[in-house]
Amino acid sequence: MEEKMSMSTCPMARVCMGMTEKPGTSLWMIVPGLIFIALGIAIILYPQILVWLVAIALIVMGLAMLMMVNFMRSFGKRIHNKPA
Repeated sequence: MEEKMSMSTCPMARVCMGMTEKPGTSLWMIVPGLIFIALGIAIILYPQILVWLVAIALIVMGLAMLMMVNFMRSFGKRIHNKPA
């Protein structure tokens, strides 16, 4: 059978309680929501924005992958050329 955890023992409950006690936490959740709503309305009005967002996302992901490959290569060289 499944044991139910009380709210005092649930790790997520502790995190949520900590978030509610800090001032300004709700603002950090409201602002992204408002930005997403504004972006959604802008995309409905101007669909070409979506094309630009996808293009920018693909460019950023490509650059991130190139940087990751460069890091992995240099990391591999350092590991394999380590003096014994």
